[in-house]
Parts: sequence; structure tokens; C-alpha cells
Amino acid sequence: SICEEENSRDSENEESEEENRAEMNMIYIFSRRFHLSVPKLASGRRAVQELLSDLLQVSHSLFSDSFFPVLEPAIGVGSACEGWSPQKEDVVYCMFVPLKPPHGYAFHLEPDIMREMPQMRMRVRVELVCTCTREQPNQKILCFLHNSAEELKRNQVASLLHTLCTGPYLDGEKIALWFQTFVISAWSVLPQSHYYSMKVLPSCRSCKMKLMKASGRSFFVEVVFSVQQGDSDIFLSSQPTEAPFPPSTTWLESYAVAEAKFFRHVSMQAPPHSCHLKCLRLCARLLEGSGLSIYALKTTVMHLLTLIPPSEWQHKYLLMRVDDTMHYLRCCLEEKCLKHFFFGNEDMPEEISLPPAFQEAQPLNLFQHLADDPAAQTEALKKFDKL
Repeated sequence: SICEEENSRDSENEESEEENRAEMNMIYIFSRRFHLSVPKLASGRRAVQELLSDLLQVSHSLFSDSFFPVLEPAIGVGSACEGWSPQKEDVVYCMFVPLKPPHGYAFHLEPDIMREMPQMRMRVRVELVCTCTREQPNQKILCFLHNSAEELKRNQVASLLHTLCTGPYLDGEKIALWFQTFVISAWSVLPQSHYYSMKVLPSCRSCKMKLMKASGRSFFVEVVFSVQQGDSDIFLSSQPTEAPFPPSTTWLESYAVAEAKFFRHVSMQAPPHSCHLKCLRLCARLLEGSGLSIYALKTTVMHLLTLIPPSEWQHKYLLMRVDDTMHYLRCCLEEKCLKHFFFGNEDMPEEISLPPAFQEAQPLNLFQHLADDPAAQTEALKKFDKL
């Protein structure tokens, strides 16, 4: 009987090894089929960060004595900077550049009358601040509040309100045009100009650049201007995500920085060769043509990353996690409810800083449009079930 038990164990081990091999073969096939390799994203991200760092260094030397907004260090956001871009080619690296008021000014955030959930619409009101008390013994600082118009004109000082604002509000289109002009004029002094040719692409609310090497390989960079809400990880973005575009003085609440910070937190907790980024990339490819947004998928995976322990995201569990993701989405479609990740979420990591109102708010439903339109829900389920 001892021999029979040993033979039985050996047989079970062999079956288990065969199942593991079959599972890994399936993962390999899926990885090849959907082009899931992502190491080039990391090198591209580093190149983009170096480019923005050099650009902003030049901008500080040019505009340090001006009254243009202060450009803060760029923050990588979006799928390419998070490491899972669904695109096989023409990857876009999105960089948020936070704006701070120059000396003599203050920014005040005002809710727009036209409010849309889950994205809050806001305007950035620019106010003059007295700089008379900041005078140094050997340096006279002009004050827009108390110096005469003749003196300001004689010194050729342009007010921020007269350059990049419409009325008292910061204008996203004017800021984009100003920065695009700066990039074109500053490109020749950047070290990257020796390795890439650069073209600024048409964009009214951001600065889009196409960089191409002599080999023909190219990638895209989009600089989006933003204003931070207090000390939180929530920003106002100059670039709307969907048409129709709001007025150029309207800025939309963005959670992109908080999302990037969440994925960095997950990467620190995850086991080596974690499959969560491949899971996102694979599901994004599977959902093409389904009508479901990439943001709905991303929200689903963020929820699952807080529900499923990090050890269960090892590479060998990739197909199981893909299955979990698709089932979760299917249930949300049936229930017409997908909760926004950053509102009323008790599982939020401590590293992510949110405004108090977010923590106290009722969860927002990203599928509210399906709850309001039964025909749309039926169509969404029909498309999903064809996958």
C-alpha cells in the first residue's frame, strides 16, 4: 500500500506539472498574440522624463524674472507611464506639468456653474498680490497693484492677466500656445536635438510632440498643464478627455496623478514578475470594439488589486486574473454599477492624498448612463458577450 501511495503521489505531481506547463504555454501564446511585452515602455518613459526635465530647466532660466506661471517638475501619468499601454505602436507618454503662480499672483479655484460628475469643472481665478513688502535693499520689485501703469509700461512688464488669461481666469488654450512656442524655440539647445527630430503637433489645450530617431523609430509626448488642489494628488487638467470641449477657461478635475501613484504603490507591494500590468494590457486588447472604455477597465483592475492579495498576482496566475477581470466587468454591466475608485473608497492606500470631500462622498457610479438607459445596457451586454 505504501508503494501504491507513492505511485499515486508521483502521478498527481506529474499531472500538476503538466497542468502548470499547459498553463504557462497558454500564457506564452496569449502574450505573443497580444504583444504583451512592456520593457520598452520603461526606457521610453526615462527618455521622456529626461526631456521634460531639460525643457523645464531651460524654461526656468528664461522665465524666472517674468510673470508667466512657474512650471513644476513633470509627473508621468496614463497607461504608458504606468507600464501597460494597450497600443502596439505610436505609444503616447502623457506628462502633467503643474502650474504655480509667479510672485505677485495667487490662484483661487472656483467651481464652474456647469458641473458634471464624476468630473468636476472648475476655473482658476488669478488674483494680484501686493509685492511692495518684498522689496530688497538693492532690488526694486514692481507691484502690479501699486506701481503706476506708466512705470510698468516703461519697464515693459506684462501682467499674467494680460497674457495667459481671459478675464480673470487662467486660459488653457493660451497656455498651450505659449508653451508650444517655447518648445519650438528651445529645441535646438536641448541635448535631445542631437538624437531626435521633433515636430509639435496641432493641439489646442496641450503640447503634443512627435520625436523621431534617424532609424525611423518614433514616439509621442503629450504635455498637459495642471493645477493642484491643495496638497492632494487630485489636479485640474487643461486637456478634456472627451468632446465637446468646454470653454478654454474651464479646467476638469483629473485623477491621473493619484492613479499613477496607486500603481507605483502596487508595484512596491507586488511579487517579482507580477502580472497585473499584463492583465490590464491583455484585457484592453480583448475589449477592443466592445464599447467599454479603457477607464472602466482600469477602474475594475484597481478594485481587484485591493481585493485580491498581492501573492495571487504572480505571473502563473495571469489567465485567472484576466478571468476575474472579465467576470467583474460582466457583473458591473448586469448591475449597471461600477464604483469610481477614488470616491468613498475605504480601501484607499494611505500614500494617496485625497481631499476630505472625496473620503466622505458617496461612491460615484461610472455606469450611471446604463442605469438611465436600459437599451444602452442591453446593447453593452450584447457586445460584451460576443468577446
